[in-house]
Amino acid sequence: MLNELLQVIFLLLLTSGRDPGIIPRNLHPPELEDDGSTISTDWLGSQNGGGGPTLPPTRDVVVNGMVVKVKYCHTCMLYRPPRCSHCSICNNCVERFDHHCPWVGQCIGKRNYRFFFMFVSSTTLLCIYVFSFCWVNIIKIMQKYHCDLWKAFMKSPVSGILILYTFVTVWFVGGLTAFHLYLILTNQTTYENFRYRYHRKMNPYNRGCGRNFVEIFFSKIPSSRNNFRAKVKVDSSSIFATPMSFVHSRRPEVPKRSFDIEMGKRQAVAAEDFDDIQSQLGSVGGLERSATQPRRTNWDHKANWQNTPDMHMLAAEYGIEHGLTDREKHRGDH
Repeated sequence: MLNELLQVIFLLLLTSGRDPGIIPRNLHPPELEDDGSTISTDWLGSQNGGGGPTLPPTRDVVVNGMVVKVKYCHTCMLYRPPRCSHCSICNNCVERFDHHCPWVGQCIGKRNYRFFFMFVSSTTLLCIYVFSFCWVNIIKIMQKYHCDLWKAFMKSPVSGILILYTFVTVWFVGGLTAFHLYLILTNQTTYENFRYRYHRKMNPYNRGCGRNFVEIFFSKIPSSRNNFRAKVKVDSSSIFATPMSFVHSRRPEVPKRSFDIEMGKRQAVAAEDFDDIQSQLGSVGGLERSATQPRRTNWDHKANWQNTPDMHMLAAEYGIEHGLTDREKHRGDH
């Protein structure tokens, strides 16, 4: 049982750790050139209506004597090969894209599909193996101690837990194994089975059960198109062209007035702020003149808000400091 468990773990690592067949992105869109594929006549008609030339959304490619449309990927800036699709989770175009498996955290594609199927089928066999021999252990306990099934479970609770766990699990991994075995024999992918419904139309990739089986398990796995250990090449012109914009984008937005007060800088205040200050000064002066009896307050006249350094700074900025001093002198005379 230990060997089977190690085999399942090894296949899991192969499935999740391999490049599934990621197609490298282009730095620039491809040129309009004759590469053996044909362009849709509908797109040509729309281009004659005016505007600059753009890349057609699809191209027609002949596969086994049948015409197959390949789409242009705006993210990777390339025409996807047949059976290739863009994974929305990995954000990459993957050759022979089957699906993105959340349980292994990886796309399943051309370079790791056989290991995925072996992992799922080995897990199914392991569940059946554990389920069967746990029952054998329970039966031996019942024969040895001449007890019923419940007491046998009490004497070996681990066997009971494994029986319940494998019974539930085998339905999932077993169903997945059967479904992918059907896909292998008909040369389909999960994406194609749900998207194109080949049971209703001709599958251009189906070459018979035997050849399909050989293609999946005995064909040579292509080498990866990516060098994940290579150094990333960065365009130096783009780096030197945008340092200031990066600095400005990273600079936090600080309110103008608070920044000026904290840093001790004297900058211009908006016109509406100046009108605000004048109206506040006028309202305070009117209240002082209309007061018939002096009121005792906790504020000292010398510590009034009008005499704070910030207000003097703003008043001096707009030349109204003279008006403040005249008002103070007039208050002192009275």
